Amino acid sequence: MRLSFSVLALASAFAAPALAEDSFPATLAGHAAIPALTLITPPADAPQDAWVSGKFTGKARNDAPMTVEGNTGKAYGAHGTGLYLPFIGQPMQGMSGFAMTPAEDGSIYTLTDNGFGNKRNSPDAMLFFHKMAPDFETGTVERRDTIFLSDPDHKVPFRIAYEGTDSRYLTGADFDTESMQVLNGEVWIGDEFGPYIIRAGLDGVVKAVYPTVLDGKELHGPDTYSVYVPATAGKDFQVQRSGGYEGMALQPNTGLLWAMLEKPILGEDGKPEGNFLRVIQFDTNTAEWTGKSVKFALAEGATAIGDFNFIDDTRALVIERDNGEGDAARACADGATDTSGCYPRPAKVKHIVLVDTADIDADGFMRRIGYIDLLNIADPNGLALDGMKPAEGPFSFPFFTIEDVIAVDDTHILVANDNNLPFSGGREPGVAANNEFILLSVPELLAAK
Repeated sequence: MRLSFSVLALASAFAAPALAEDSFPATLAGHAAIPALTLITPPADAPQDAWVSGKFTGKARNDAPMTVEGNTGKAYGAHGTGLYLPFIGQPMQGMSGFAMTPAEDGSIYTLTDNGFGNKRNSPDAMLFFHKMAPDFETGTVERRDTIFLSDPDHKVPFRIAYEGTDSRYLTGADFDTESMQVLNGEVWIGDEFGPYIIRAGLDGVVKAVYPTVLDGKELHGPDTYSVYVPATAGKDFQVQRSGGYEGMALQPNTGLLWAMLEKPILGEDGKPEGNFLRVIQFDTNTAEWTGKSVKFALAEGATAIGDFNFIDDTRALVIERDNGEGDAARACADGATDTSGCYPRPAKVKHIVLVDTADIDADGFMRRIGYIDLLNIADPNGLALDGMKPAEGPFSFPFFTIEDVIAVDDTHILVANDNNLPFSGGREPGVAANNEFILLSVPELLAAK
């Protein structure tokens, strides 16, 4: 069937509470994918520099397209991914967030991230969001539109990579865009570098950039433009690198954004304040931080979150994950020196957690109601796409970064991964991960209170 989406305080150091929650089953109801090497054309008025992307992903500039193979890195087995940089065009990859509100045509607003992973290597990676529609009959995903972010009115408070151009398109050297919501004809985007909240029109034109305020103080990351090296962790910056707004949920009928940091913030000693994440509330009606913040407790083994979206007035879904990648059945043996056909850091914690934002304990923690395990998904009808099924056992979603989740209806959710093109695998050693969209039947999870 084709899925229809129209139906569809800084210094505190409390220990995270003991987690007593239910585990619920998940069944695969649909599977679709975008091939890893899917490139799109920049706008006609984009700088010529943007027509070849990934020129700065190595130790030195490389202008020769398709000459250097992407690699997962030593910690992940040093697997080549079979795809070569730089790319001719812009990679469509990097699904880093779903908006809760569908587009008028029923498609999903889907955000891409900063490009190739950090501020230094992504100055030629353009920032954009899409309208996408997965088709679970064909196993494909239709890209209906792409909207590129730009700053023609000079709202960004620092020099952008394409500062001297007329079009002033934004790139991954400017922001790391990881979460988004659409409200009243505007787009609200959570950034990791500042961390900032970016306000833009549906045409991608930036209207404002808001720095983060927690407990009356502005929070900074190591990539905030006003932070200079050398900088002291915990004093000059409090948000870890790649620890900004990975999830940003829009509470229905309120205009409130609940912006969740990806990683624990740092205390004045430079160490994480605890095994929990800050969730900071922003009011789109007044364009101000409300002063309210709560905490999300991470499960044992989890290191970060991937997305955050409400399913009703108070309950919401959170993706929590470890830094592992690949099927544990293909884990490398202890002490293995040849990791070419195995995973040295297989996936172990990949959850979709249901929380209640109206149930906050005395220490400020949201109640975790229950979760599903993305490494244990039933597939009784054999819906998993060819080439993306495990050799044995249940279907799983063993990707490093799983960054997209929304509720589709009362019994189904949609989940997708960020494939970190061309640096991540997950399905097969030596093969770049595709962008996969999975429809999951989870009635027990969504009904849980």
